[in-house]
Amino acid sequence: MSEPIVSVKNLSHRYGTDWAIRDINFEINKKGVLGLLGSNGAGKSTTMNILCGVLNQTEGTVTIDGIDLREQPEEAKKRIGFLPQNAPLYLDLTVDEYLTHCAHLRLIDKASVKTAVQQAKERCGVAHFSKRLIANLSGGYRQRVGIAQAILHKPRLVVLDEPTNGLDPNQILEVRSLIREIATERSVIFSSHILSEVQATCQDIKMIEQGRVVFADTMDAFNNYITPSTMVVTMGNAPDMHTLTAIEGIVRAEEADGKRLRLHFEGPPHDATARVIELSVDRGWRLTEITLERSSLDAIFARLSKKEKQI
Repeated sequence: MSEPIVSVKNLSHRYGTDWAIRDINFEINKKGVLGLLGSNGAGKSTTMNILCGVLNQTEGTVTIDGIDLREQPEEAKKRIGFLPQNAPLYLDLTVDEYLTHCAHLRLIDKASVKTAVQQAKERCGVAHFSKRLIANLSGGYRQRVGIAQAILHKPRLVVLDEPTNGLDPNQILEVRSLIREIATERSVIFSSHILSEVQATCQDIKMIEQGRVVFADTMDAFNNYITPSTMVVTMGNAPDMHTLTAIEGIVRAEEADGKRLRLHFEGPPHDATARVIELSVDRGWRLTEITLERSSLDAIFARLSKKEKQI
């Protein structure tokens, strides 16, 4: 049986007396994009910095292709590409100059540097900017150059920290597409605190909250946690709260703002809304608006954290 691309066992790290992450365990055995999702301060950056060899963990082990990152850092790092949140670009260099410099840092054989640079440029769609100063590139193309430096040496694992931050909507779509393309050849870890970014790019997800993994599964499985569980309704002749909570599936009713009410429900959203609409027509509640609300990311974190504690 082949070694996993990445194996993380009992990973913990402490800053002073405070634990940033505790007992994180996971493996990556296939190509594709894995989303690392967590709120700010959840432990994502600490985890990624350890994975990339930037930080030595307090406890636990990380292996890349079976190579212990702490015991053989140089060999392990040959298999890792990393794009931090702030891309490490030299703005006064051209694209060619910068990528050639990165190739030497990656200890790529001198005879292979030119080919490696050309392939990375073409893969990331920046070959036509070879002689242009990085300072004169748009934010989207600077990010492409940052991704190019991360894949120059053809690593098995590429770690991208908030790679779409600060980009306009068109640039975000382009970078998402590029990430999916390079993930056909290697494993990519995509870190973000923005749920929609992870949903749009990743096949699998690991969710970190308060330094612990609270969810690890496919994106389809995760989406079960964000199905709507509340609806906001506007009625011209709304009944009292007791009448609303007597509706099958409605577990709580409360005022939202003005004439709007928020109804918390259990079960399929379609069934709950259909019952409210039907009763409104039958009883003259004059329903004029009904809107499903998706769970907030904070609510999902809270739900998953509570589930984790019960296991």
